[in-house]
Amino acid sequence: MTKKIIARSEVNVLDTWDLNPLFQNDEEFEVALGKVSQMAVDLEDTYKDRLDQPETINACLDQLKVLMEKAYRVATYASLYVSEDQTNSANVQRQMKVGNAMSVFGSKVSFISSQISQVEPEVLTLAKEQNEGNAHYLEDILREKPYMLHPEVERMLSALQPVLSSPYQIYNRAKLADMNFGTFMAKGEEHPLSFVLFENEWEFETDTETRRAAFEAFSKKLGEYQHTISAAYQTQVQKEKILASLRGFESVIDSLLFEQEVDQCLYNRQISVIMERLAPHMRKYAKLLQRIHKLDKMTFADLKLTVDPDFEPEITIEQSKEYILEGLSVLGSEYSEMIKRAYNERWIDFVQNIGKSTGAFCSSPYGVHPFILISWTQRMRECFVLAHELGHAGHFFMAQQAQNVLNTRPSLYFIEAPSTMNEMLMANHLMKTSEDPRLKRWVLSTMISRTYYHNFVTHLLEAAYQREVYRIIDQGGSVVASTLSKIKKEVLTKFWGDTVDIVEGAELTWMRQPHYYMGLYPYTYSAGLTVATEVSRRLLEDPTAIEDWKNVLRAGGTKTPVELAQMAKVDITTDQPLLNTIEHIGNMIDQIIELTDQIEKA
Repeated sequence: MTKKIIARSEVNVLDTWDLNPLFQNDEEFEVALGKVSQMAVDLEDTYKDRLDQPETINACLDQLKVLMEKAYRVATYASLYVSEDQTNSANVQRQMKVGNAMSVFGSKVSFISSQISQVEPEVLTLAKEQNEGNAHYLEDILREKPYMLHPEVERMLSALQPVLSSPYQIYNRAKLADMNFGTFMAKGEEHPLSFVLFENEWEFETDTETRRAAFEAFSKKLGEYQHTISAAYQTQVQKEKILASLRGFESVIDSLLFEQEVDQCLYNRQISVIMERLAPHMRKYAKLLQRIHKLDKMTFADLKLTVDPDFEPEITIEQSKEYILEGLSVLGSEYSEMIKRAYNERWIDFVQNIGKSTGAFCSSPYGVHPFILISWTQRMRECFVLAHELGHAGHFFMAQQAQNVLNTRPSLYFIEAPSTMNEMLMANHLMKTSEDPRLKRWVLSTMISRTYYHNFVTHLLEAAYQREVYRIIDQGGSVVASTLSKIKKEVLTKFWGDTVDIVEGAELTWMRQPHYYMGLYPYTYSAGLTVATEVSRRLLEDPTAIEDWKNVLRAGGTKTPVELAQMAKVDITTDQPLLNTIEHIGNMIDQIIELTDQIEKA
């Protein structure tokens, strides 16, 4: 188990991502940043107050596409450097500089949607007919028209974007730069502790005394920052409420769901059905963990334990390539070539270092290639995490080949379907290639403890908590640290019942995730996994499902979530896919219990 986190300057550069495809150096980056700023000025000078003819509208949008591609590259360069090391002041300063430039960029081009929305319908019809690549963007503008503010107000809001996004920046600075977790004592020994070490290592520690001591120390440090973080979060949700009201939405939730192109019916179903129907299955799984690990009681600090911690093999980065290529080969040669490039061309940042962002993510700037951040722990389960992020990479890689920069990004509701789909494919492959009951149990328990727990429990409980926060804000209230902790504890208690002891510190879990600063993101994990579960099951029976899925990936943002799911032969307007997925989870847990009984008797 890795216990020491080193500085970025000490890591093996071959295990880091190569950002040179974005820019060879800071000088090249600075030149590009200047060009983006000048192009935004030129675009405004050329087209502002002239968007009244189909030809002019399309010419403006074609120039906007060129500008957006360059701007995304600049923004990604700054963002990825900060993600690899938030303690590096040069990285932070570069990102702040880009943030200021992007706010100017946004204010300069904000006139486009405002002025196009005022154009006569017949003119827009002609514009769509003349340029099919711009048609979807124009339709989106018409959809947003009822909620648009005066053009000058839109311009000012764009200019204020660095300030409006500051709560997320404050959260990250506090979490990754200021919080010093130091060490903790367990069994007479001193152990190092950090955000990354806790979430990647200590949560999975099999020694109960050490694991619970780490949780206690970790929670104590979080508690020291709860008022600062709650103030940042209150600012975030209050901002969202003000903007929703200004635009004429009845609630924050309606405003945020509008961006996702779904309604409250889909949103509330995803949360309420899972809270009620999934809880009994997960409680059964928690009791199995308690039995296997011979715990005096099951506490919140024990929920990340694995069914068979001694079985999971260590795996090198190079070995993971073979596993993932085999597991995802069903997606075809084009997809496999992308995976090979990801390894060979260093699209992936594997190392662990001080100041690096926690968790994992994929960033896909248009016209370059995706970049993936992960903290590799030499454990087999990281193959699933990497397959997940490669799902995002494959999605945008294929969408960018088929769509222009305006049409690549799908609704947030659907964004996690391709990623979780890859986890399902990895599990299906491993289950088919072995008859070893212990390996089968490991695969199934990994799917429950990582894939489904992460998406259907961790993020779903975040969503249930988040919904209560927004209800308070919609009613004119505010949230402070004690309120947030109270809501979080109530959600955890409702889901786990008396099966799990929600120990002191569990209520501070709201401080651990950045998703609350990204709108209604948490619930979309379970939404995406619901689609992925249905499609992956179809793949086992219907060979045509693969091509359907590839067409979904290529569609990018040109379809609504309901339409994308329909392309994959899944109807998310009903309860059935969600109920099927919960039943599937329950069946997997029953299989794990049966295999455990079989293994213990052998």
